[in-house]
Amino acid sequence: MLNLPKPFVTLIFVLVEYPSAMDADRHSPNAPEIGADSLTVSAIVLRELRGQLAAWHQHEPGARLGSDPEALHQLRVAVRRIEAMLSVFRRQLSPALTRARSATKGVLRTLGTVRDFDVQLAQLDARCTRLGAKDRAAALPLRQRLEQERERARSQLLRALDAEPVRQWLATLEQATTDGAGVGPETAVSVVPARVRRRFRKLKRAVQTINGRSTMERFHTVRRRAKQLRYALECAATLCGKPSASMLKALRALQDELGAHQDAEMAARRLTQLAARAEGLPARTLFLMGRLVEHDLVDTAAARKTLERGWRKVRKRWRPLRARLQALAAPAEPTAPLAPEPDPPAVPPSDDSFGELTPLQAVRH
Repeated sequence: MLNLPKPFVTLIFVLVEYPSAMDADRHSPNAPEIGADSLTVSAIVLRELRGQLAAWHQHEPGARLGSDPEALHQLRVAVRRIEAMLSVFRRQLSPALTRARSATKGVLRTLGTVRDFDVQLAQLDARCTRLGAKDRAAALPLRQRLEQERERARSQLLRALDAEPVRQWLATLEQATTDGAGVGPETAVSVVPARVRRRFRKLKRAVQTINGRSTMERFHTVRRRAKQLRYALECAATLCGKPSASMLKALRALQDELGAHQDAEMAARRLTQLAARAEGLPARTLFLMGRLVEHDLVDTAAARKTLERGWRKVRKRWRPLRARLQALAAPAEPTAPLAPEPDPPAVPPSDDSFGELTPLQAVRH
């Protein structure tokens, strides 16, 4: 019997049990448009579930160890993709998968707290490389405090991963992929185009609420809507083919750029909270924290210009994709309309709000 190193055994297990985890072309926007008329929602959901459950099993051990932040990040991405896919096809799901969709949001919250600390520690390390020796020394107590809070959050994460709700959530998803059931028989072309268009409209409405007085929470809503559209479009990549490639690229860029502003805003908020209960932190560390908060606030102030550039690219790429979606939907039988979902409250248009055709004005600070 071969005595293989443990990493090779793990890799072989993942390849055999969850082969779609290693399928690099699963979400390729240039994938051939095969079987568009016969591809079912069930096939899309089961393929996606198998792939993301494989990613969960691949990254959960690393997330538990906590030594590699990327493992936790990839675990969270897998859960977010599961949630997005179950949301896109929510009307086609069995009651068990509907309940699993609700549980997915709790899993995301559990993973998110530790991930936020990982991001802030990485930001602090990057900034320390540009600081002088005295400032780097002043940053050490801050890093130690962040690490302590991260460890507390990690303890809660490990308890949650071992708790019955998360294990039951996994079991429900695994059972669905094993049985091949739990999803309606509709064809993808009768469902997907309308769902993608709906996600775009939600993103558009979120963008149109942005003006010079908007808080970062509204920018976060835009980013979340862009992410939801992106995941829905990735589910439809086999149907949409090449028209989805440039749109996915624009959405990723918009999501990443707004994410950097969001990370800066969250870092400033956490540093402010730490300063309010600053027992044991030296004065020089508190002074450095104030400078870091100031830097983060300057960063967040540029969010609207970032959105202006990114949204222009998304709108440009939407036109050919919309034409492709309309062509797909034309021969398909219409599905029942979706029940309306609550949207964030609209902000009354102002002279400097984002309009559909009006050029955007630069923000003055």
